[in-house]
Amino acid sequence: MFHMSAPAWQIVVRTLVVYTALLAGLRLMGKREIGQMTVFDLIVLLVLSNAVQNAMVGTDTSITAGLIAAGCLLAINRLVDMLRLQSPKLRRAIEGEPTVLISQGHYLEDAVRREGLGHEEVEMALREHGLVGAEQVRLAVLELDGSISVVPQETGTVRIHRQHHKFLTKG
Repeated sequence: MFHMSAPAWQIVVRTLVVYTALLAGLRLMGKREIGQMTVFDLIVLLVLSNAVQNAMVGTDTSITAGLIAAGCLLAINRLVDMLRLQSPKLRRAIEGEPTVLISQGHYLEDAVRREGLGHEEVEMALREHGLVGAEQVRLAVLELDGSISVVPQETGTVRIHRQHHKFLTKG
């Protein structure tokens, strides 16, 4: 149960390779919020986890090998997260950049297609913002978290007036 049939270093290397490959593959798949996942997305994630299990631990089914792989995944994920916060280049490579989908009332078709979206999904976001069509949109952006931000054409300028307060002290 605890006896490993493969050396620990091999499990660590295998796990790092699988993590890197999955990170790159999922990054290429585009932006999507967890709440926006379809049943097909969920199935792919479940099948992926099963498919890469043997690639990480090989034929070793011991608890120790599983714990080493899990610990390695958690550690590399934490390391990547820390490095991502310190390096704008790495952050862009891992997360990408926001994508403009509509500008001045016109769909940017290449961007919509590149992100794997349909007009229906973008229009749903417009309706959530109280708009009925692209012509009412100054800017619609697919954010890094998969949400779509919308700036209506008829947005007025919001000005914030700061009030200067004098603090009195008893002396």
